[in-house]
Amino acid sequence: MRINRRHFLQLTALVGGGMALGLYERPLAGVLAAAQGNGGTAGLSPRVFLRVMPDGKVVIEAKNPEIGQGVRTMLPMLIAEELDVEWSQVQVQQADLHEEWYGPQFAGGSMATPINWEPLRHVGAAGRQLMISAAAKRWGVQESECSTHAGRVLHTASGRSLGYGELADDAAKLPLPDQSTLKLKDPKDYHIIGTFTSGVDNPALLTGKPLFGIDVKVPGMLHAVYQKCPVLGGKVKKANTEALQKMPGVKHVLVVEGTFRGGAVIDSDPGLEPGVAIVAETWWQAQVARKALKVEWDTTAGSPTADQQSSKGFDEKAGQLLKEPAGHTLRSYGDVDGALKSASKVVEAVYAYPFLTHAPMEAQNTTASVSDGKVEIWTTSQTPGGGRRMVAKELGIPESAITVHLTRTGGGFGRRLMNDYMVEAAWISREVKAPVKLLWSREDDFTHDAYRPAGWHGFKAGLDAQGKIVAWRQHMITFGEGAHAASSAGVSAEEFPSGRVPNYFIGHTAMQLCLRTGPMRAPGANALAFVGQSFLDEVAAAAGRDPLDVQLELLEATPVPLPESEQQAQRGPEEYRFHAERLAGVLKQVAEESGWRNRKSGSGRGMGIAAYSCHLGYSAQVAEVSVDADGGVRVHRVWAVTDVGRQIINPSGARAQVEGAIVEGMSHTMLEVTLADGHIMQSNFPQYPLTRIRQVPEIHVSWRITPNSPTGLGEPALPPAIPAICNAIFAATGKRVRTLPLPRSGFRLA
Repeated sequence: MRINRRHFLQLTALVGGGMALGLYERPLAGVLAAAQGNGGTAGLSPRVFLRVMPDGKVVIEAKNPEIGQGVRTMLPMLIAEELDVEWSQVQVQQADLHEEWYGPQFAGGSMATPINWEPLRHVGAAGRQLMISAAAKRWGVQESECSTHAGRVLHTASGRSLGYGELADDAAKLPLPDQSTLKLKDPKDYHIIGTFTSGVDNPALLTGKPLFGIDVKVPGMLHAVYQKCPVLGGKVKKANTEALQKMPGVKHVLVVEGTFRGGAVIDSDPGLEPGVAIVAETWWQAQVARKALKVEWDTTAGSPTADQQSSKGFDEKAGQLLKEPAGHTLRSYGDVDGALKSASKVVEAVYAYPFLTHAPMEAQNTTASVSDGKVEIWTTSQTPGGGRRMVAKELGIPESAITVHLTRTGGGFGRRLMNDYMVEAAWISREVKAPVKLLWSREDDFTHDAYRPAGWHGFKAGLDAQGKIVAWRQHMITFGEGAHAASSAGVSAEEFPSGRVPNYFIGHTAMQLCLRTGPMRAPGANALAFVGQSFLDEVAAAAGRDPLDVQLELLEATPVPLPESEQQAQRGPEEYRFHAERLAGVLKQVAEESGWRNRKSGSGRGMGIAAYSCHLGYSAQVAEVSVDADGGVRVHRVWAVTDVGRQIINPSGARAQVEGAIVEGMSHTMLEVTLADGHIMQSNFPQYPLTRIRQVPEIHVSWRITPNSPTGLGEPALPPAIPAICNAIFAATGKRVRTLPLPRSGFRLA
């Protein structure tokens, strides 16, 4: 995953003067491929990343979608720093989708930082070098005699200086700088990177200016709603379309056959679902007509076993399967059965967590205009490139005929990695021959999500006479078919403490599911951290030991390596592999900052500790809670220490990511999505109450700076928040939280 520095730059003159600077980073696509574990490289076409205007202003393109993670500020900061301009000189502009120019443009997996850290700094450094070259040539001096500061080139010996705007035309005519001559700044000289920088959209957000997909307006635009079957994949048998067509403002009522076909394992983006599209002059008129819609559905068309899909049935089936051997072995070494038989103590427990929905504040939406074989789209997608490919396939047109504009997004959390709403909007626009804004209702968002999958884990751990773990068995009941788990429903052979105990087994058994699942913030890790870190805390309590000591003991153990054929963790450079000392480091630091060793537990108040590594980051947290006589849990404080390498690019955005992750983790402890006969039973926030402001604890955010390349912060701080809170509840009450949400274990957030 290391980004190679081989690249070249393209310059073009701007109409009216100025300079444009583009980047060609041949291995960049390979970075993403390597992150996904499949290797490979691909070339990118040159594209403008920044423009230096004659007045000295610098326009920087923000390449990635902004879903609230701060990349519209953070990525341009990298360019501005190395260009050596003042942040006040910079104007950030959202780029359209041009992956052939910019490389991967997506929001997910905390990948914006590791993918862009080096190449975008090189863009800025190249611009700075060109300005120096232009000034040196004009003055007739050596480039080595020149320096830069705040958007100016300085010649200290003569006291002369020139602004970048004055040099832009000359710089645009110069040959490209030799990449070997580009020198990146020493971090001690940073004046933008590492400083608290407010989001570039903050003024517009605070004054309510239109930024989001829901705000898009184009001439001649109609508004659409889309009614789909409550059971995934169900098709329309008949509907009162003629009656709806006569309602005020209604322009079109379309029965959509769709291309989606259900099944036991469903892809994240399976295509266009069947349904009824209502198009009107206003969204409200379309929604009023929708409420008068009467549809008879054929629920056998896409999901023949939907009537067997219920939360109660899944619980019962999982309980039965946990009594049987795992259907698929992920990793096994040593003699687990023998070690458990000879152990001084065996700890056994079952942990479970529910389906969750993403519930972003802005419902799914896209505006599309299809005309003369071309498509123009304004979308909130986290993966607009994938959406464009889906639209091209669905409409039978080349991707080159589709222009995609990226709008700011009111939350994603992984939901907008899927692009069903893009396909729906484009299809409707083509049919009605007009621009269309499709806006889902809140109920659509809840009942047609790609859900965080539920799971059940049966654990057994064996302890020796000194309270050390000598055996670990973990059997996960998940969804999928055979060895194949549904999206975000699986577990890795390297799930901690794999390789850290002398006898180990982890395997899974899959149940059929006729429901879309998909990534949610810290996919997989948000659930696996809860079960693994909670059970580890339970094992420590059974051994009469401090859970911190048990964790550190495991992390300091000599690891048992994976077989050569399974060494997934060995892909990529050494610094991006799992490093036990980094996880141990954040644990030690959070223990010190929280006063863990001097804690007092019991009598309704306690502290819990947890740590996890995911998405190239390491995070450890301590939560302090109190629990009243009715099971009401108040989270008073959370200490969080996170290691994402040697540089925090924007401390403002970084802190917000950690705080937001902890608050979202609190929500995960209270929420669930349930099914009955294939129907989702929660349809709005009254049945799915997120964490309220009054419930947010005092959060202490700290960093452990290590000599590793910077990595992202969208995910790493969420997983440990959940077990830290649950372990604190045990410390306060002596009652273990083995099933989420908390009410199923007798607790609730107060």
